[in-house]
Amino acid sequence: MTDAQPRLLIKNGTLIDGSGCDPVPKTRVVVEGNRITHVRPADSPIRPESPDDMVIDATGMFILPGLIDAHCHISLHQGALPGVKYTSSAEFCTLWAAYAIGRVLRAGVTSIAVPGGKWFTDVTVREAVEGGLLEGPRMVVAGRALSNYGGIFDPDPYPASEGTPADTAGVLCNTRDEFIRETRKQCKRGVDLIKIADSTWGDVQTVADDEISAVVDEAHRHNVKVAIHSRGSTSTRAAAKAGVDLIYHGDLASEHDLDVIAKAGMPIAPVLTSPWIGVEHGAAARGFGDRVRDRLKMQLDTSFQMIRNARARGILVLSGSDTGNASAFAHGRWHGKEAELFVREVGMSPMEAILANTSGNAAMVNLAGEVGVIAPGKLADIVIWDSDPIADITVLQHPEEISAIIKDGRVIDRETVGGFSKLREELGRSGTPS
Repeated sequence: MTDAQPRLLIKNGTLIDGSGCDPVPKTRVVVEGNRITHVRPADSPIRPESPDDMVIDATGMFILPGLIDAHCHISLHQGALPGVKYTSSAEFCTLWAAYAIGRVLRAGVTSIAVPGGKWFTDVTVREAVEGGLLEGPRMVVAGRALSNYGGIFDPDPYPASEGTPADTAGVLCNTRDEFIRETRKQCKRGVDLIKIADSTWGDVQTVADDEISAVVDEAHRHNVKVAIHSRGSTSTRAAAKAGVDLIYHGDLASEHDLDVIAKAGMPIAPVLTSPWIGVEHGAAARGFGDRVRDRLKMQLDTSFQMIRNARARGILVLSGSDTGNASAFAHGRWHGKEAELFVREVGMSPMEAILANTSGNAAMVNLAGEVGVIAPGKLADIVIWDSDPIADITVLQHPEEISAIIKDGRVIDRETVGGFSKLREELGRSGTPS
């Protein structure tokens, strides 16, 4: 941040601060640099406004922390574009990712965890955001998912003799040593997260217990987190015993499995939005047919009950949309849907669903105590909504209901759709971002 950045005053809005406290009307939030410095009643005394201050009058509006999406792919599936011949190339993938992050940010999502993508595109895009070249959410990213024969990222029908194609989202690891080697490679390249990928539906466990444990031990030695795509009972229990940092899905986890998870202390991100889209919108359009739609519907119903059982044990439930996956493709569209499903199908209150999309996800993006809550000293990631998400949780699905987005203390220009931003204060005299 530059010293010349004006003070930002947000006044007269109703504050839903991400802590779980009741909404507070007529609140003033003061931001200096990239930090929140004051959160007070609108009529409380502060340093008088000056012509240099940026003032947002949020009368009738609702001030929330920026949303955090714990499962948002950026480079996993690129879109087709007329006139672009090689849309499966690394070059196009990078341009696509740079474009996609702008759409995510403008949906009110100021932080994301990216559990897998192609090449090391997401690492590079994260670094570009951190360096000021791109405007996008804060990013915690994985490389290609570690899978094996029969796993969700086994690139069938490619024969083993041909190896893993360069543009796949997974890398085959079929021995314990291969899992360790790939973990080391990705840690060296700068990932924040290692993603293990078990079977598609959870009918069988494809990654062995000792392979999961080996990845966890190696990644944690590098201070890198581990998440697993695990829908099955045995793989989910093995992951909990191995000490992974997050379990994605967990559909078929039994009550005994959940006891193991509760004792181990890691959260579950069920990622309900993607199968919901497949059931309600996407299955027929993607040529899946009734059989796959029915399987997705059964998976959803199982997941709803599993999460109810998990919550009864005090297991933390994180919110992730699977945006950027094939069945949840549209960046910027579906990030708030998980909150509605939590309320409608799982039994959370709207406030609990908001916490799952803000402070509850903060640790997953390595910013626990820094984002997800609006309080003095916190990073200034703030979204101002026109309507009350406590009264109607579906508000979080509607970017058109956003009045302003503040990320890292800066008001986002919402007219720009792509990710490329002005470099901070353009370029400094030295030719580097200021």
